[in-house]
This record gives sequence, C-alpha cells and structure tokens, in this order.
Amino acid sequence: MTASIDPITAAVIHGALENIAIEMGHKLMRMSYSSIIRESEDFGTALTDAEGNQLCECKMSTPLQSGPIPGYIRGIHKALASRGETIRPGDVILHNDPYGGASHGPDIAFVVPIFIDDTLVAFSVTTAHHLDIGSATPGSAGIVEAVDAYAEGLQLKAIKVVEEGRPNRAVWQILRDNIRASALVVGDMEAQIKAAEIGATRFLELAGRYGIDTIRAAATELMDYSERLMRNAIRALPDGTWVAEGIYDGFSDDPDPRRRDLPIKVAVTVAGDEITVDLTGTAPQVSDRPINMPFEGTTDCAIWLTLRSILLDSAVYGDVPQNAGLTRPIKIIAPLGCIANPIFPAPTIARFTPGNAMADILMRALSQVVPEQVSAGVGNLHVVSFSGVRGGRHWVHMEILEGSYGGRFGMNGMDAVDTLYANTRNNPVEDVESHLPLRIDRYELRDDPAAAGEWRGGMGMIREFTFLSDGAFSVEGDGHRQRPWAFGGGEPGLPAALTLVHVDGTTETLPSKVAYHAARAGERVIAHGPNGGGYGNPFARDAQAVLGDVLDDLLDAATAAARYGVVIHDGAVDVAATDANRAPASVG
Repeated sequence: MTASIDPITAAVIHGALENIAIEMGHKLMRMSYSSIIRESEDFGTALTDAEGNQLCECKMSTPLQSGPIPGYIRGIHKALASRGETIRPGDVILHNDPYGGASHGPDIAFVVPIFIDDTLVAFSVTTAHHLDIGSATPGSAGIVEAVDAYAEGLQLKAIKVVEEGRPNRAVWQILRDNIRASALVVGDMEAQIKAAEIGATRFLELAGRYGIDTIRAAATELMDYSERLMRNAIRALPDGTWVAEGIYDGFSDDPDPRRRDLPIKVAVTVAGDEITVDLTGTAPQVSDRPINMPFEGTTDCAIWLTLRSILLDSAVYGDVPQNAGLTRPIKIIAPLGCIANPIFPAPTIARFTPGNAMADILMRALSQVVPEQVSAGVGNLHVVSFSGVRGGRHWVHMEILEGSYGGRFGMNGMDAVDTLYANTRNNPVEDVESHLPLRIDRYELRDDPAAAGEWRGGMGMIREFTFLSDGAFSVEGDGHRQRPWAFGGGEPGLPAALTLVHVDGTTETLPSKVAYHAARAGERVIAHGPNGGGYGNPFARDAQAVLGDVLDDLLDAATAAARYGVVIHDGAVDVAATDANRAPASVG
C-alpha cells in the first residue's frame, strides 16, 4: 500500500527527480564523442520505477529517445525472464531491440538498476542514437535497403555489459569488432553508462533524504496528477470520431507499387475522458525495406507526443510532469502487419519519417475538433549519413536536415526546425568542418515564398555539402511527392528536394530515400527542406505582417499583391489600394 503524501512534498520530489534527469543529460552531452549527442542532443535520460513506469525525463532530450524508455524496461524484463536471468546489483544492461521497446536499432539504451537493501526500486536509463551499429552499409541513418532486421546491424537484447560489477569483456570486444568508427561509438556508450550511474547515485541520495516510501508516494501522486490533466483535457472535447488520411512517399522511384505512395489512416475517437487512435487502413508492412515503425517505441510515442503537445500545450498548462500517467487515457489500435505494427523480422531502422508523417496526419484529424490548437501541414525531415575512410579509419557523420511547421492560429509556422516528435538540433557548421572532410557551402532559408495564409507556413532551409575527399552518403527522408496540407483556406506548402552536383557540374535529382551512394571529392549534396502549409485565408492576413515579410525579403511586392491582396508602394502599405484589391475576396 502506497503511503499518502502532501502536494508540496510531492512537488519538491518531482523537481528533484526532474533535475536528476537533467543532470544526466548535461553529463552525457559533455562526455560524448559524437556530434549527434553532443550538439544535436539526440539522446534521452530518464528514471523509472522497478516496473518501468517513467518518473521523469530530461527536458533537453528528444521525445523519440526519452518516450520509449518505459518500453525498453518492459522489453528487458521480458527478455531476461525468457532466458531465466535476473537483475542484480552492479549490473549494467544494454538493449536496442525494436521489437522489445526500442525505437529502432541505433537508439541504444544503457540501464543501471537501483537497489535499496537488495530490493530493486528503480532504473536509471540513458538512450542515444549511435552513428554505426554494424549494418550492411556505413552509418545508422539512410539505411533504406535492409531486407530484414538482421541486415540493419547488431541486435542487442538485454545484454549485461557489466554483470554484478564485472565488465563483460567479450561483449565489448564484439562491439569493437563489428562497429565502424568503433572508438567514437564505444566512447559514446561509455559516456551513457557513466551518466546512468550518476542518475542512480542521485536517486539513492534522494531516497536517503526522504525515504523510498515517500518517493513512491510522490511518484504515484505525480502520475495520478498528470493522468487527471490529460483526462480533463480529453473530457473538454466533444465525443465523436474524426478521420484523416495522408500519403507517405515510400520509395517513390521503385517499380513495385507496394513500396511507394503508402496510405496512413488515422481515426480519433473521443469518449468521455478517454481517446482512441485507430490506424486501421494504414498500408501493410513493407517486409523487405526498413520503413516500418515498431509499435512500441515509435508508433505509440508519435501518438502520445502529438496528443500531449496539442491537448496540454505548455504555453497554457505550464510545466506538466512528464510521466506514465499521461498515457493512461490513450488507446492505440494498429493492425498487426501494417507499417505501424510490423511483424519480426521486418526491418525498422528508417522508421523516423513515416512516424513523423503519421503524427502529422493525426494532427490533421484533430484539426477538425481543436482547430485553434494545431498547425497546418508540417514539412518532414531528412536524415543523412556521410561516411568514408581517412587514414585507414572509418569516419561517419549524421546530419538531421530540418523541416518546418505549418502556420497555426495566431502564429506563423516555425522556419527550418525539427518537427513533431523530434526536437534535435542541427550540427553547427564549425563543428562539422573542424572534424570531417566536408564543407558546408550554404545554410540559409530557401528562396521560395512561404505558403500563404492568415498565418503563413514555415520556411524550409537549404544546406549544401561538398565532399573534400572521396566518401559516400545515404538518405532517409520524405515529402518529395506531397505538399504539406493547408488549413482553412491557406495555401499548401512546398515539397522537399535533394540534388547531387557532380564534379563536372551536371546535376542529378535524388529521391527522398537514397541507398549507399559513393561520392567523389568535389561532389556536392544540396538539400531543400519543405515549406509548411498555410493557415487561414491569406486575404485575412494583417497587412503590416505582409509588409514585414516584404521588407525581410521573404517575398516581393508582386507576390504580396497576388497572394495576399496587399499593395505596397515605396516600402509602405497602400491602404486604399489594398482594400480595393481585397474587396472581391471573402475574408474570414
């Protein structure tokens, strides 16, 4: 039986738990070798109870890293039980099974169990995206031709890399022998373990101060509080069902129709204080290409994060405790064998962009019931692996190329940012050029005008890379064939594009997914990020806001007149001409 606790003590313990996760995140960033963790912050840190219920998470971490952590713990418990193994003090457990809670294989967790008086009371967990896990081609992004889970790299299912305080040297040797750029990757792994150990130490210090029973009572109260917030937000919605459908590019250049233009269907049903998201009708899994989404680790996290962001907007609700209570009122249905719930050994490593597309389609369904709480269509991302051999050693680098948000009620869409369940940062130009044989020649907003609307869509970026030595690249992306959707009379956004410029100046248009592609020194990869959709009637846009975009060179005066009905002369709005120009159009 859980002890009762007063709300002030519960809040103090919540703050302490959250600060432990934040400290773990900062320590992990500072100790890591790779820029994907150190600069892009593609990691997660969290504490859970002994069953895996999340107690807190690091605010800097990306939702697709921290969100799956409870699933990692469930997967570890299941794997160890199937082998007749138990968790003991001094163990450190490695896990990356996408059919056992992990988001995909490169997102590797290191788990430190926390014991008090020989009783398992909690887990301290770090997750991070690693730059190579021994897949068929270099890198851990852009692996788009793996025919099954075995081709995606090492499968590490609840492996004790440290057992009762003794390092398992054989496991570490296997990792070093099967991973390219192993010094970099293993260094990141060691940083994860140390950060998790710091979290365990801080938790024990907290338990020493308040007692484990008080911490459990606080955790129960905080999870119940988060659950109440979510249920109240759901209860405020009308009962009913809202449906949306979108198309995921898949492999747009593939002759097999089963691999391209894949439907994703979402039906959202509200009944009282519970919500069900049904993905029935979504495309069947692609059994020999890695764009399938693990149900636990990707599909569930994409849906949870989208609902939490829309229904419990932090601008309104402030700091909502991020824990297992938030997901209790949410049910997800995904037929076994669809791309949102694949059957092993279907490959899953390139699950990011279909998951982002699914979250965007869920938001489109919700736009029918909470139109002022969603954005118009979001521009999806690209993830690129660059690689090569220099001085006899492999180098691998991962770039997350930003998308953009659609406009939303009262706000323009955000330009050139990671979207929905990703909040990773771009790699600074200086960091890339000081460590790698790459040069970044351009990093700027694209020249095309943003999608028109009462609140315009966000603008995509242009990022251009030049190889300074022979190497290779691979890409997983989406949104080359579909324009981000508009809302309420706005204009659809613009699709993304990729171009390879050869040394002789000739160009090659690339699809959204590019398998391992050799590149010569001097060749250039140019990425155009998508523009998000517009929100609302463009003729209702504030004329001064249109003028501001013209003065900022985001559009010209002719476009302002054509798309917004705003006439600009000599750097100012011509009010009379604008009123006359807008008069024939319906505004509202």
